[in-house]
Amino acid sequence: MYKISIIIQLIILFMVVRRLESNYQDANLPHRRFEYKYSFKGPYLAQKDGTVPFWEYSGNAIASEELVRITPSLHSKKGQLWSKSATNFEWWEVDLIFRVTGKGRVGADGLAFWYTDRKYSEGPVFGSSDNWNGLAIFFDSFDNDGKGNNPYVMAMVNDGSKSYDHNSDGINQQLQGCLRDFRNKPYPVRAKIEYYRNVLSVMIHSGNTNNDEDYEVCFRVENVFLPQYGHFGVTAATGGLADDHDVLKFLTYSIDAQPSANSQHQQQQQQQGPGLSEADKQRFNKEYELYKEKLERQREEYLKAHPEEAKKLELESEKAVDADFDFSVKELRQIFDGQSEVYEHVKSMSRKLDEIIGRQERALSMISNIHAIPQQTGGAGVAQIPANVPISRPEVESLLGVQRELLQNSREIKVLVQHGQQQ
Repeated sequence: MYKISIIIQLIILFMVVRRLESNYQDANLPHRRFEYKYSFKGPYLAQKDGTVPFWEYSGNAIASEELVRITPSLHSKKGQLWSKSATNFEWWEVDLIFRVTGKGRVGADGLAFWYTDRKYSEGPVFGSSDNWNGLAIFFDSFDNDGKGNNPYVMAMVNDGSKSYDHNSDGINQQLQGCLRDFRNKPYPVRAKIEYYRNVLSVMIHSGNTNNDEDYEVCFRVENVFLPQYGHFGVTAATGGLADDHDVLKFLTYSIDAQPSANSQHQQQQQQQGPGLSEADKQRFNKEYELYKEKLERQREEYLKAHPEEAKKLELESEKAVDADFDFSVKELRQIFDGQSEVYEHVKSMSRKLDEIIGRQERALSMISNIHAIPQQTGGAGVAQIPANVPISRPEVESLLGVQRELLQNSREIKVLVQHGQQQ
């Protein structure tokens, strides 16, 4: 029982040290906080009166308990959804979970994510106004420029002076982008959009699997400067072609680059807590080593006092070594058997090639004899083949050429087989 208690104490001590080191590492990471006033998700997404808490929608958008349909699959529709309040944090991360579905092979027009200085009204840019101030990420499903580069995901930063170029799909105005097919997927598509320390990164979940973490990097851009505080929004539009543009979840997290005084105080307490200072870490490591040595001594004393247990442990270790050795011998035997089988096949092929070459040489000899039959001169002086020869001279010459070529190829194959036998 005393030995078991020592082991338990060692395990607890090790777990405490690991936990304290993990807390120390986590204290250096930026803190993420879920911002419910800038988020929504089902169920019970829409209230009884049809409103979405902390959000407002307009146009052809429809809110239900499970999702917000920004636009239905009808021609020439536009919908908007904006957060009511501006953010009170500078850095953020948004998980946008959505579906774009339609009956046709090609859809239109697309969906847009916004982070702007204010809420914008209905307009020509994926359902929102042009000349915005802030960030727009377009999920463009229609190929306006006819270059076959859609569906496409792209980011565009505007200071209010630029107009979106519809004819070229904004390809010359983009900050960065990537080709991703987000239409008619078996599972919802996810976009993870992060803005931290002026670095914008976008990761896309294709919607082909139900693994929530199956993201791929779309792009990452540094030196991106956006309004310090702003509104989040999602808009969509349809044209001659139409898709359902549904947003299932909009999850916002603030990233605290400079922790508050309270969080800094907590971090200082964690750093000053047991196990985090260098002296305490050395003390714990020393105690751990002492416990380990003590446990080894107790083990040796126990084995000396119980020789039958020591002999049992020795036999078990020998069996383990023998098992490893037997396994290695078995692998070598399998390799040797395989090599022997390959060698026998090569030998058999070599014998068959010898037979083929012998037959070809005999046939070549017979054809040469036919070719050497003396010519008889007729009244017109034309060379004649004796009547008892069943084939004509051009046929004999053609056959002779084929036989020579076949003989040469057979000899080359034999050389290759012999070379393989020597390897």
